Amino acid sequence: MTLITRRSILVAGTATAGAALLPATATAATRTPGGTITVGAGETYEVSTTTRLSRLTIAEGGKITAPDGRTLSLTVDGVETGQLLTETGGTATLIQAGTYRGDLVLTVTGTNEVAYESLTFPFRQALYVGADGVDRDRSVLSAVTGGRLTDTVARNVSITSTGECFDGVFVQDGTYTMKRPVLSLTGNGRCDFVGYGAAVVGDGSATTLVLDGARISTKGVVRTAVMSSGGANVLVKDSVIRCRNGVLPADYEATVDTPYMQSVPWMLGLDGNVRATNLIGENSRATYLNSTVFSETWGALSVEGGSGLKLTTINSRVGNTGEYGYGTYAIGDSTVRVLGSRFDVGSYATIVAGPAAVVHYGDSTREAVAALNTELELGLSPAELKALPVRSTVVNSGHFGYMFFGAGTLTVDGGTVVNSERATFLNKGQQTDITVDGSRGARLRPRSGVILQMIELDDPGPVVVDGKLVNKGVYTEPTTDPVKDSSFDVTAVHTADGAATFRSITLNGHFYNGMRSGKNMVLTFEDAVVEGVISSTTTAHRVATIDASNFHELGIVTNTASAAVNNGAIVKLDSGSVWTVTGTCHLTSLTLAADAAVRAPRGKSVTLTVDGTETAVEPGGSYTGDLTLTVA
Repeated sequence: MTLITRRSILVAGTATAGAALLPATATAATRTPGGTITVGAGETYEVSTTTRLSRLTIAEGGKITAPDGRTLSLTVDGVETGQLLTETGGTATLIQAGTYRGDLVLTVTGTNEVAYESLTFPFRQALYVGADGVDRDRSVLSAVTGGRLTDTVARNVSITSTGECFDGVFVQDGTYTMKRPVLSLTGNGRCDFVGYGAAVVGDGSATTLVLDGARISTKGVVRTAVMSSGGANVLVKDSVIRCRNGVLPADYEATVDTPYMQSVPWMLGLDGNVRATNLIGENSRATYLNSTVFSETWGALSVEGGSGLKLTTINSRVGNTGEYGYGTYAIGDSTVRVLGSRFDVGSYATIVAGPAAVVHYGDSTREAVAALNTELELGLSPAELKALPVRSTVVNSGHFGYMFFGAGTLTVDGGTVVNSERATFLNKGQQTDITVDGSRGARLRPRSGVILQMIELDDPGPVVVDGKLVNKGVYTEPTTDPVKDSSFDVTAVHTADGAATFRSITLNGHFYNGMRSGKNMVLTFEDAVVEGVISSTTTAHRVATIDASNFHELGIVTNTASAAVNNGAIVKLDSGSVWTVTGTCHLTSLTLAADAAVRAPRGKSVTLTVDGTETAVEPGGSYTGDLTLTVA
């Protein structure tokens, strides 16, 4: 039998003037007689009002709770602590057994329940801001220390949490600015699709949230730093965000079932269990200006399900401190813009998940930033705009530049420089529209020598085990030759092809189409100089099978130039373009402008055969069929 003890303790002075500056440490609470509470084994102790203590003891099997329809949080010396999830995959938390000493506050607050898919998450947060400003009934103000608060701004406050699933700030359909806040959260979150356990959440189409000079650090599973959802507009400027992985529950099974997902799907060639930020919902916006955003692995700036999402980074440093991870993620019809920023990433600058994502890497020109200030309603003053330096973007990637496992549009222009260990563009069987404009100095520098690699999607996907969707699929390398699809024309351009245009640029590297199913590689060079191999290929991974234990092998293949089967290579050399062929190339279409040229390296010659017949390559010429270029 469970013993329930109820205590009703009156709290005086809970009303405060909303417009006046208040010390952030001002917390109305009643001190218990003797300043202690002891909860015995098998006892449930209900705290009905906010209470201040000097000691709290909970025996194993004891529980301390709030009344139905209310939530309970514990702070010790201004730090939220003690709360853990009651089960893996659950949403409820409970203050754990033990003895707590110091300046203790048990805060009873109103509910902030957020529904997502089949679950409802009972949020607790240090600071809840609604349309009318700070909602003291939903705020655990004892966790907000230092600085001062009003209903429109928080200055120099600190929020620290070592419990699970506690949010720092939650703004719902309100306008709020945080100046120089410091937030430190350690311990696991639960769901970064809603921000359950995040440092800062801006939610709702009426929300405008500005973080100015913030310092945010988190360590824990899905302990996200910043989340913008439900149409919110979040601006982070002059801030530093750093997130580190936590320890997954021992019985957690990796899944892509989003209400339960707490780690990155390894099928992306990644590992990790916390992404620094997330953008989700309908027409949500998140802008990072003159800021630093790093995750350990997984991802720094993420975009998830929804529509009309806009992610922007201007003059910022973004990346991963670990070996694997991405800078940005682009899904749905999201728009991702990276201007004047430096990306130091483990795996990819951007993952394009499609099906209609638009991504732009370029310079932070005054015209571009001013246009974004208007479009995104950033509220930057003329003085702030003038003070922003014009910069070019630099990408340094430990693996690939950009990876497509969904359709999308990517533009690289201005003075953007993309440095990568492997291929600049990795296309896993997707429709692409890539444009690289080098007229202002953009450069592609893959250390592997491969600029564009097309392969079949090597994501094995999740599988169903005991009725659950789990990430236990295995990729197996095909052992048979591809079968010709007689209905697919390898000499024609199709809407669903992998297309790329290179304009006013010098390129040193190779372009390979290793697809097995029907998809052509369509390359257009405009006033460009290219030196390398362009060819249909036969590809092979370095290992025959890939699973979670060797996820890093995904996307890494060798190429053997070979005649196209269902993987045409279509090349168009527009005006002023010159291609120096450095090795055997198998094409299906080659078109030259009147002033374009195909050459061999100095001291060598290049020969073209069309369906086995040697044919001269002439300016203005157009050739289709089984084309082979050889260098002797």
